[in-house]
Amino acid sequence: MSMKRLLRLRFKMKQKRPKFRRQEWHRHKRLGTSWRRPKGLHSSMRKQLKGRPAIVKIGYRSPAPVRGLHPSGLEDVLVHNVKELEKLNPETQGARIASTVSKRKRIEIVKRANELGIRILNMSQEKIEELLNFNRESKE
Repeated sequence: MSMKRLLRLRFKMKQKRPKFRRQEWHRHKRLGTSWRRPKGLHSSMRKQLKGRPAIVKIGYRSPAPVRGLHPSGLEDVLVHNVKELEKLNPETQGARIASTVSKRKRIEIVKRANELGIRILNMSQEKIEELLNFNRESKE
């Protein structure tokens, strides 16, 4: 199966997948919504009775080749500096600039990524152009 088709399938599966929430999350504020498996002897959620929330099962899992990939089909790699950017493969990997990176270094990373043909996953095209223009204006 082609990668594009599997990514589309994963997207459709994700839309149908229920929000898995902890049993009784709506009753007690202290519980929170993060998933915990229902273990009670009389638990109707564990017994999967009609009208009860769905529980996590293997059938909801996405196709293995596209599991963990960015929606664009690229592998997500966290980048902190230009040296880490140089190690990436532009065909299969995309860069995600870490939140702790300053504006000066971010401009350098964006510039080098353009030269290498690497896609930056956590930045829009407008933001990238804005950073590159900001760098040109500051030099003039």
